[in-house]
Amino acid sequence: MTQFGQYPAPTHVIAHISDTHILGGDRPLYGTVATHENLLRALEQLERSGSNPEAIVFTGDLADLAEPDAYRRLREIVEPAAARIGARVIWVMGNHDERFQFATELLDETGTAEPQDRVYDIAGLRIIALDSTVPGYHHGDLTDAQLAWLAAVLSTPAPHGTLLAMHHPPIPTPLELMALLELHGQDRLADVIRGTDVRGVLAGHLHYSTHSLFAGVPVSVAAATCYILDLSAPLHTMSGIDGSQAFNLVHVYADQVVHSVVPIGTFAEISEFSDVFVRGLESMTPELRLEAFSSKESTFTVDQVEALGSVD
Repeated sequence: MTQFGQYPAPTHVIAHISDTHILGGDRPLYGTVATHENLLRALEQLERSGSNPEAIVFTGDLADLAEPDAYRRLREIVEPAAARIGARVIWVMGNHDERFQFATELLDETGTAEPQDRVYDIAGLRIIALDSTVPGYHHGDLTDAQLAWLAAVLSTPAPHGTLLAMHHPPIPTPLELMALLELHGQDRLADVIRGTDVRGVLAGHLHYSTHSLFAGVPVSVAAATCYILDLSAPLHTMSGIDGSQAFNLVHVYADQVVHSVVPIGTFAEISEFSDVFVRGLESMTPELRLEAFSSKESTFTVDQVEALGSVD
């Protein structure tokens, strides 16, 4: 495809989905939220977009009650879509998940109570799944052994750098109650990743989209596909709403990473530039293309540009 702007195509595209909170038997969460249908819609949109991510990273709280049949249902939904897209699925533990079921049901491995930390190579882009959960609790933490393991992995840079995927984001939250469930010992993690090839942290847990910096590294939190925590609710409350669910697309370039929020749902289309229109622009010189699409005095119409694109 023609390069319209100053940036080339990204070296990698990753889909970032979080907090699916699937219940067994397709039961609705809180009796009202059809979490499996939300996830199906998200994957349908991802597939329809043609963005063709190389990996789909799920940053935790995959099954709301860690039921084995919920994990199996999750795989039934995700794996066929990922196969059609050609994307690798990367699962990350969340505080609603349990390590034994996570290992046996999602990874087909022997169940264990040990942290579920793993390293994935996506065509030179390293993605580290880091288990920030604390057994029996909802807040996050990392053991000394995990941090030592992470430091050892990061001691060798990856060809295209590293994305760290974890459930509990190492950033502040304006929701006071969620602050009780934050990642503990964040300074210890900062000491490990500062100055390494970690180019971004992908996280979830907060149930709303947010971005920040941690140890000089950009942090992107994907909103949940199940329900959202309303930041416009009165202070000192924590209000979950069935709306504004979303997932993220992560575009990795040579020297930067771009995180984009994709709302889940079907919305009324009020304007469109078709594929034919784009092909019409591609047939022009760069100078004519800029005049046709950018100039406020352009005499080109959508019909004219589409007519150019329709000519073989």
